[in-house]
Amino acid sequence: MPSDLNQSLNLKTKLSYGIGELAGAIPNNILVFFLLFFLTNVAGLNSTFAGSVLLVGKAWDAINDPLIGWLSDKTRSPLGRRYPWMLYGAVPLGVCFCLQWFVPPTENQWLLFVYYSAIAILYYAAVSAVLVPFSTLGAELTQGYNERTKLISFKSAFGIGGSIFALVLAQVIFGFFQPPTSYLLLGGISGILSILAVFVCFLGTNQRYKFIQQQRHQIERPPAEPILQQIKIALSNRAFLYVIGIYLCSWLGVQVTAAILPYFVINWMQLPDKHFTQMALAVQGTALIMMFFWGAIGQRIDKKAIYCAGIPLTIVAQGGLFFVQPGQIIWMYVLAIMAGVGIATAYLVPWSMLPDVVDLDELNTGQRREGIFYGFVVQLQKFGVAGALFLVGRILDWSGFIPSVAFQPSPIQPDSALWAIRWIIGPIPTLVLIVGLILAYFYPITSSVHEEILLKISERNFEDESKNIQAIRH
Repeated sequence: MPSDLNQSLNLKTKLSYGIGELAGAIPNNILVFFLLFFLTNVAGLNSTFAGSVLLVGKAWDAINDPLIGWLSDKTRSPLGRRYPWMLYGAVPLGVCFCLQWFVPPTENQWLLFVYYSAIAILYYAAVSAVLVPFSTLGAELTQGYNERTKLISFKSAFGIGGSIFALVLAQVIFGFFQPPTSYLLLGGISGILSILAVFVCFLGTNQRYKFIQQQRHQIERPPAEPILQQIKIALSNRAFLYVIGIYLCSWLGVQVTAAILPYFVINWMQLPDKHFTQMALAVQGTALIMMFFWGAIGQRIDKKAIYCAGIPLTIVAQGGLFFVQPGQIIWMYVLAIMAGVGIATAYLVPWSMLPDVVDLDELNTGQRREGIFYGFVVQLQKFGVAGALFLVGRILDWSGFIPSVAFQPSPIQPDSALWAIRWIIGPIPTLVLIVGLILAYFYPITSSVHEEILLKISERNFEDESKNIQAIRH
């Protein structure tokens, strides 16, 4: 493999790739922090309908994400395989996200459910078109083990930074405007920023992408298999299954906490709305700061060791929140900061593991199928958000939670609903994160293993290139 594939990325490329993460980070964090609360307390949907809204699109998304990944692998255009999908999907992503926060002039539960479900389907189709190809760039801009950790550090830092920005933006807008106008304005601004992030990412990474692809295209590869065969091959990759499990546990645990957080702060802790955004900022701000710490540590130890060192802190913090009582505000914020230290590794590690899995697949099959692998993981990301909202919505509904409507007094919640809120923010995500921790411990690709993989790929490609040269001479 040409050494240029492993050379250090310049700051422009890393920043541009990181900015591209904002296209998903800003809207996705607003969705997970505010959508369920918006649907139950502003739009007036009952908890079951509200929690089911995003799951409606999952049946299609189960096909949609791997399909777009496969199609992007096969795409041939002057812009390459990934950028056409990103550029064409950017505007629909922004528009549909804005429409998710519009309240139709009806109180009919079924009509509201149909509207929000239809918008969710369109929104997630656009998300797939943008984020699946974007995510594959992490594997296509460099093949260096440590260089990928640096690149994913930028991606993760912008992901957390986008979350912090979204929360600050929401707090500012909510301070000047009342629901439902405030939510619609938040959706519109966030949609525009998402569109701009995609175009900045394209402009800043395109040169490096073209250079790497020119290097790789020097090696002739066997024809690609049909999509079902490629999916079967991907799922037979043991290391990939570990990454899937680690990522799903990390994302689901974090998103369940984010979805229940406003209910915990407002309904259990009996605090004003501002404490919800401040609590979220404490978690995400700490995670952003610790991202640089864990990224530096990642240059010295294996990726799974980082995860196993950080996630236990989040597990302890999640369990502690279950015992926090109304009035213990300082203790609540201390646990939020502790959780943020570990959450940084949940953002960083699974994404930095994935390119190494793609390299292992190339060694085993001779193909680079980034789109298939990243399609599965983006699918898990959306499933984590939708699954978290559905799970929280269903548990709240079973517990007797009483929804409210904008401009009306907030109802007094029964004890069963308050107990459910505490269980969702404490024991449930704690158990999920423990499973992810166990999977990370057994993850098989270490730094030395990855170096061996790249060496074998390089030797095989050198032999193939030599055979091609000899065939041309004869």
